[in-house]
Amino acid sequence: MPTDIYSKTSASRGPGSPTVVGFHEPDTGSCQYICIDDATGKCALIDVVQQFDPKSFGTRFDHAQWALDYIADHGLTLEWILDTHPHADHFIAAAWLKDKTGVQTAIGEKVRDIAVLWRDYYNLPDAFPIDPHFDHLFAEGDTFRIGDLEVSVMLSPGHTLGSITYVVGDAVFAHDTLMQPDAGSSRADFPGGSASELYDSIMRILDRPDDHRIFVGHDYGTKTRDLPSWESTVGEQKTQNIHLGGGVSKADFVALREGRDATLALPNRMLAALQVNLRDGRMPDPEPDGHSYLKMPVNKF
Repeated sequence: MPTDIYSKTSASRGPGSPTVVGFHEPDTGSCQYICIDDATGKCALIDVVQQFDPKSFGTRFDHAQWALDYIADHGLTLEWILDTHPHADHFIAAAWLKDKTGVQTAIGEKVRDIAVLWRDYYNLPDAFPIDPHFDHLFAEGDTFRIGDLEVSVMLSPGHTLGSITYVVGDAVFAHDTLMQPDAGSSRADFPGGSASELYDSIMRILDRPDDHRIFVGHDYGTKTRDLPSWESTVGEQKTQNIHLGGGVSKADFVALREGRDATLALPNRMLAALQVNLRDGRMPDPEPDGHSYLKMPVNKF
């Protein structure tokens, strides 16, 4: 097991409730998940990371391999490779996982609209054909199954215009909307993002029973907490979240979020990550020398 993987298991609460194994990638603070139907042994991977060194542009798959090893060691069967959005701060591992397993990949259908934005930023008008790269593109209200567990899809724009939330029984995979209650919410200033839409998406997520579990997309620790954390409840988020707990108004949230976002630098992997993630984690086709190359815009941000 790679020494940098910190994992914890959130047990099923009974029929219709998944067991969730969360594991943390420290370089990007990414929270990754194995969502398990205990009754059938079927599972899904959610937001698994392909590691990337922004200095050398080298990639690794230690965390993705750890997830596959966990699945094999526990006698589970992988049914889905899921992402919630084309992440800006890490490379997704979906294509590599599919190559290893043959299992279907999925993301939200509005990733097509995100691709349109980024073709302009990279001046690549014919790049990122979405449908050939992803097996399923989910829309608001779609449902599917992990074993006997029904999964519903919620469109949750704000962080990106095409982010989706997976709701599996009492488990809500809320990605880069909320963070842990002591950390607040995620930024909404990327192309296509909106603090106003983020607030509306969060309110939809929190319009669920207070005991439902929320699993977030990132954790960086806080001044009073060193170990990563990624699980809370709807009730904890509604009462304790430092950005919106206790009934913060939409106007106040938007002012806080936009003010904070104005102070943040671009993620140091973003300009590389989008042109990989819009290909489901694949690199551009190799050139005649056998290597892939990324294109970087200068002075566009």
